[in-house]
Order: sequence, then C-alpha cells, then structure tokens
Amino acid sequence: MKSGNRIKHTFRLPPDISRQLAEFAIRKRATQASIVETAIASFLSPDGSERMEAAVTRRLDRLTKQNERLEFQIEVTNEALALFVRFWLTANPPLPESAMAAAQAQGKERYEGFVEALARKLETGTRLFKEAAPKGHRS
Repeated sequence: MKSGNRIKHTFRLPPDISRQLAEFAIRKRATQASIVETAIASFLSPDGSERMEAAVTRRLDRLTKQNERLEFQIEVTNEALALFVRFWLTANPPLPESAMAAAQAQGKERYEGFVEALARKLETGTRLFKEAAPKGHRS
C-alpha cells in the first residue's frame, strides 16, 4: 500500500472478526492495519469485484462442463444397462429345476470373470462411454 500521509480512523469490530484479524496478522507476519488497509482497498477497487466475478464465472463454466460430461456418462451407462437387461430377458428362457444348480455355478463363475475383466478395464482400458460416444462428447 502507499506510504505517506495517513488519516486515523477509529471503528469497532465484532469480537470474532477482531480475533480472526489478529490471528491472520500473526500468521502472515503483517500488521493488522496493513491487512485492514489492503482489504478495504480491494473491496473498494472497481476492478476487484470484476476480477472476482470473472474467476467465479470461469469456475462455474468448468463445473458446468464437468456436469455435462457426467450427465452424458450416466446416460450412456443407463442405456447400456437397459439394453443388456432387455436382451438378456428376451434371449434367456427360464430353466427347469433340474438345471438350476449347474446354471447357478456357471453364473457365479461368469460373474467372477466379469468382475475381473471390469477391474482390468477400469485400470487400463478405454471406457465404454468413450468408445460409444459421438465425437462431440468424447473427452
């Protein structure tokens, strides 16, 4: 801040603000007066609020884009699951009681293989939504 002539101001702060100011001054190794002066100058600066608004706007834009990607990924996941369930229910007739035990054992083995393949895919592979996504949605 500018040095030189100064005008003394006396004002009161709530105890919690006063405590925060004192703690902040100690942490930053600055005087309370210099912190108050800087804060007031920043508050009164016409471009300060514009800079803050621009920063908030940029952050909101990034969050909006992330949200749009997430929405798209959820939509792809839901559609893939619905398509699989419809196909599975259409293609697999009910089993007779005599074949249930063998089918359950085979189902358990297939499920374990599926979980292992999924783990490998998540660790190293390309995600399904990227494979299935239109060019504008790949990221």
